[in-house]
Formats: sequence, structure tokens, C-alpha cells
Amino acid sequence: MKVGMAMVAVVLAGCAGKAPDSRIGAVGIATPESWAATPAARAGIDTDWVSRIGGTQAEALVAEAFRRNPDMRVAAERVNRAVAAAKTAGAAIRPQVSAGVNGTRQKQIFVGLPIGNGNGIPSAIFDNFGANLTVAWEPDVWGFRRAGQSALIADAQAEGNSYRAARASLAAQVMRAWLGVAEASEQVALASKTQTLLEATHDIVRERFERALVENGGAAAELRLAESELATNEALMAQRKGEREQAIRQLEVLLGRYPVGLVNGTTVLPEIPPMPPAGLPSELLLRRPDILEAERRFASSASLVRQGRLAFYPSFSLTGSAGTTTDAMSEVLQSEFGVWSLASGLTQPIWAGGRLRDDLARLQSDERSRLAQLQGVVLRALGEVEQALVAERFLLAREKAIVKALKSAEAAVEAASDEYSSGIGDSLTLITAQSNQISLASQRVSLKRLRLDNRITLHLALGGDYRLR
Repeated sequence: MKVGMAMVAVVLAGCAGKAPDSRIGAVGIATPESWAATPAARAGIDTDWVSRIGGTQAEALVAEAFRRNPDMRVAAERVNRAVAAAKTAGAAIRPQVSAGVNGTRQKQIFVGLPIGNGNGIPSAIFDNFGANLTVAWEPDVWGFRRAGQSALIADAQAEGNSYRAARASLAAQVMRAWLGVAEASEQVALASKTQTLLEATHDIVRERFERALVENGGAAAELRLAESELATNEALMAQRKGEREQAIRQLEVLLGRYPVGLVNGTTVLPEIPPMPPAGLPSELLLRRPDILEAERRFASSASLVRQGRLAFYPSFSLTGSAGTTTDAMSEVLQSEFGVWSLASGLTQPIWAGGRLRDDLARLQSDERSRLAQLQGVVLRALGEVEQALVAERFLLAREKAIVKALKSAEAAVEAASDEYSSGIGDSLTLITAQSNQISLASQRVSLKRLRLDNRITLHLALGGDYRLR
């Protein structure tokens, strides 16, 4: 089901009222000329971020989630409901026309009248048939009803932006689950590779032990340490496989599938794409769907306040009807039996126990609350961008340090292995070096996943929507 702001705009174009003007200027939060975390201020938002990170496979999974995820259908129906409510409110502004026909037969008894022939109580049967056309209209002189519909139009626009946010959020959830499968697969592969390495080390230590190259039981301690490392990695491998199975099932649920663990995910993490354009902080207020949703809620509350003030004004009503009435069905459509009526009215509220005044106070309170909510959303949005930009810088620094440490650890393992094989080194040094290498290799995979996750967070924080091609 495809729902969006364009569809909402088209459907609401025929409404009698109009959408309230933007009130984003009332936020009252000064935005800097550029982001504090980066001097870059290129305009534009990357709407193809799913493809840039995950390629065609990721795009296909996101497209499936859009089609089948139940939460997306719920969000779409909320938009449809809001649009229908706005259109229904417009109907009350127009004249209401109704037509009808009626027919009655009535028997009347004349009790006590001195007539009759002695055969019983006198009576008579009367027939009446008619057709009528009625027009009723309450002219919206002051704009009371138009204000109400304007609020509902703004609510429909807010739901449209909520749908946009839900769509981008679902794309991000699918991408994160997909990356989770990739990381888990890499960790399983790393644990399997480590198992082979530790088995080889265990065999070397065991061979030394059997040849009794170390006196006083030292070789036995080394052998037990090697066995412990091997068993620990077996447990880690089981953990990694379990994490991969859980990640696969989490992805399947997001896709709207039954979680049986059969989804085809990638086995390696993708390369990290270039940084997206950050744009200007002020531009964020005009493109993030959650900010636009909060602004439309605030605009809706302003229309309701206006309607609350107009409730003190008098209301007018006009009613007209025309038709026929006769005692013969065949004469219903004949103009000789026509009847008509016209009526008008004016109602001015005088005293309602303070209800109108209290309603207006409540609506004004809601407006102030919506403004505070909008300001909170704007501040959180600005904070999310700055945090993601800062995180990117420090995650990159951590990754560079880990890569450097991993190279040194690999060299240490190679040296310790050569020394142990030549008989001048000890197994503790070798096992420690291997353990350090394994830990750093696992951290490198996790840091790459964190950078990709943060890149997704940055896309969302910048208001980067995602649209299927």
C-alpha cells in the first residue's frame, strides 16, 4: 500500500477548507549556520542510502518489508482514516439535500356521533401520499466549520509525515537486522578460523608434552591451557552461531515472514560508503518527517483554538422543502397538489455554564503543549545529527587504532609461533598472542558494524527518506 504526502495532498485538494499555514517559524530555537561536528554543509539528502550501503540485496529486502510488514499497513490505514475524517468534515459545510416519498392509510372511529344505520360504530378510512425534496444549510459565515476542517487537514498531513517516518524507520530496522546477520556470519567464520588455529597450537603443545621436553610438569600445564583455549573457542563458536540464527529470525519478522531461519543474508559486512551530505541545520526543520509531523499537530491546534473562539458567535440555519401531498397515489407527481416551506434561524449562545470558555481554555493549553512538543522534537533532531557526526569521527579513530593493533598482533603470533617451534619460546606467550589477535579481529568486525549502524542513524537524523525505485 503506497501512501505519502503527495497522495494526501491530492485527496484533500477537493476539501472545502484549506490546510493551515506553516508555523515552523514559531519554534523559537536558533540554529547555527553549520553543524558543530563538521564544517561540511553540502545541500541535498541521499534517498538511495539503502542501495549505497547494501546494494540490490538490501533493496529487495526493504521492498519486501514495505509490502508485508503489518506495522506499515497500520500506519497506512491511519493516514487513510485521517484523510476520510477531513473529507467528512467538509461535507457539513455544504448544503444537505434529501428526498423522500411517504404514504399512510388511517382508519378513524367516530365514537358517540349520532350517525350510522344501527350496524355498528361509524368509521372512515383516510389515505395520504406525498413526495418531498428538502434542502438544509448552515452557512459558515464566521468560518467555524472551516476552522475545524482545517485542523483535520493538518492532522491528515501529520499522519502522512508519520507514515514517512515509519517507512524510513522500517528501512533502517531491516538494514540493521541485515547487517546483524552479516556481522554474525563474519564472527562465525572468524571463530571457525580461530578453531583451526587453536587446534594446530594444541597439537604442537601436546606433541611437546608427549616428548617430555619440559620437566616438572610444566608441559602438562601448557597442555591444559591449550585445551582450555580450544574449549573456550568452541563455546564462543556456539554463541556466534546462536547470534546469527537470532539475527536471521529478527530479519524475517521485520519482513513479515514466519521466523523459520531461511532468509538469505549476506555473509560479510559491506564496505562503508562515503559520508552523506549533511546540509544546513536550518534545512533540517523543513525535511525531517517527525519535525513536520509535530509542526502540523501544532498548526492543527491553532485552527482548533480559532474554532473555539468562533463558538461564541451566532450560527445561522436555512431550510427549504417542496413536494406534494394528496389522498391518491396517482396524483403524487402532479403540481396541483404541491406544498412548500421555507425556514431560517439564528442561534446565539448566551449562557452554557462556562462550557465554551472552558473549552477554549483547554484548546489554548493544547496549543501551548503542542508548541513545546515541537520544540522538543527539533532539539532532539539537532542533537541526533550532532551525536551521529561526532560518533562517526571517533568510531573511525577507533577502527584505525584497532587495525594497527591487529597488524602488530598478527606479527606477534607469527614470531611467537616460530620461537615456540624452534624450542626457544614458551606456549604461554604463543597462546596469549593468539588470544590477543582473536580479540582484536573480532573487535574490528564489531567496529565496522558500529560504523555502518551509525551511518544509518546519520541518514535518519538528517531526514533522509527512502523511496523504492
